[in-house]
Amino acid sequence: MQTVALIDYGAGNIPSAQRALEVAVERSGLSCELIVTDSPEKVAAADRVVIPGVGHFKDCREAMFGVSGLVEALEDSIHKKGRPVLGICVGMQLMADLGLEDGETSGFGWIPGKVEHIPTDAGLPIPHMGWNELVVRTEHPVLAGIETGNHAYFVHSYHMHCANPSDLQVEVDYGGHITAAIGRDNVFGTQFHPELSQETGLRLLTNWIKWNP
Repeated sequence: MQTVALIDYGAGNIPSAQRALEVAVERSGLSCELIVTDSPEKVAAADRVVIPGVGHFKDCREAMFGVSGLVEALEDSIHKKGRPVLGICVGMQLMADLGLEDGETSGFGWIPGKVEHIPTDAGLPIPHMGWNELVVRTEHPVLAGIETGNHAYFVHSYHMHCANPSDLQVEVDYGGHITAAIGRDNVFGTQFHPELSQETGLRLLTNWIKWNP
């Protein structure tokens, strides 16, 4: 039995993410317990951790640090225990070194890069909202069965620019190249919402639950 912890720190789409993860657990065929928690102790003890995020970079970061010991538990889980961690939307952005929304705000620095405003030169509406076609750039176990041309659901005005091209896993075209998924070592993140992305999202979540980095 492994435990999957979905962190509820007051800034995520928890009910939708929980329902999608429950389906993914069932599809995986593995014996898993999904818990929704903000307890540092439970996060530290979990075998896998999901960090959701909706809203502004700075607000989400402050909410995470507002739960005493939570970020430290995450750091221990990632760096010392090597547990798989999944970030969703702003939960992914927080993995960067720096966010530029509402001024400069330090991220967790797990994947080098910074979170910048989506370019507006093409005159497309901001936020980037709705379905877009994925462009898969690498072969990664979390992306098994997901191909260029599959669609996912986005709602965001900022995206992460990876310092190392090898950390970019998926992108989309929205008046330019926009980061859709990142990954390094035992950390993976999606700018899109897998819980809202129907079959593509469920496949990704199932792959992540089965992933052993």
